[in-house]
Amino acid sequence: MKKTSLVAALAVTALALTGCSSSGSPAGGSASEGESYNWDMTITVSEASAWWAGAEKFAELLDEKSDGRIALNLFANEQLSGGDPAAGVEMLANGDKAFSYNSPIIYSGIDPRFSAITAPFLYADYDEADAAMANGGIEAYEQLTDEMGIKMLGFGESGFRQMTNSKHELVEPGDIKGLKLRVAGSELFLNIFKELGADPVTMNFAEVFTSLQNGTIDGQENPFDVIYSNGLMEVQEYLTVSNYVYDPLILGMNLELFESLSDADKKIVEEAAAEANEYQVKLSRDREAEQLAEMKEQMTVTELTPEQLAVFREALQPVYDAYADKWTPEVAEAVQPK
Repeated sequence: MKKTSLVAALAVTALALTGCSSSGSPAGGSASEGESYNWDMTITVSEASAWWAGAEKFAELLDEKSDGRIALNLFANEQLSGGDPAAGVEMLANGDKAFSYNSPIIYSGIDPRFSAITAPFLYADYDEADAAMANGGIEAYEQLTDEMGIKMLGFGESGFRQMTNSKHELVEPGDIKGLKLRVAGSELFLNIFKELGADPVTMNFAEVFTSLQNGTIDGQENPFDVIYSNGLMEVQEYLTVSNYVYDPLILGMNLELFESLSDADKKIVEEAAAEANEYQVKLSRDREAEQLAEMKEQMTVTELTPEQLAVFREALQPVYDAYADKWTPEVAEAVQPK
């Protein structure tokens, strides 16, 4: 497995001296100031992604702010859970690793309330998403993760999700009918595409490129950064820019581990997380224009008009109706455009 440690030698020495496990729990119980840690963090996608860059920034900041006491080992492609992000979230909640970047889509497999923020066509742009997060969204998701035994350290960002396929342009809901599309591992996403007449399937992301290449599936949906950094334009001919789902990233930490830290180390973790998330979000957004320009050289790109988007949104009203109770009024209201 590919493993990155910014201070590997110090971490090994500290591990031997303090009895810290790889998840960071001291052998003697609660932590004291000055404790050394060797922690693991996973992301779902590759090292070429903005997710990875954000995780690297988080590792650098933890090292810097702790004067080398905190080492963070990074793993791409959910390597610690065999490529399965849902199992990875369970590992985080159980304390088998310290941190992860995961989409709320993955969390929604455990608690459907998490999928409220990924409702289709909820936000028109990043300004609307940012306003919703700042005015209730973050607090709502902090409470949801807390109930799972996970400390949410803010949102990173995967971006708005787009659709690709190998058959034809998608300009109206009927164009999706019959396409075999890999969708995120979420009941909501399966229902979105069933409502549009597609044949949606789920699979671990690590299998997607090969499945597109050999024709097992016709297409998939993901943000620009994931499509670009994993080279999906090499095996897909059509890209539809619809911004149909906003997809933030939860920077999660095992709650018991966080609560075991000294106040000083809690502050280090929270400050490093805030700075890393800000860096990751900016990087992801800054890359989008360049990534889209390059993908236009390799794919037929269709950017849907507001009128076309309205038709898609209307076609998915039954999904909203079916999920109102699952999201709960409280969480659904917290993520509404402000």
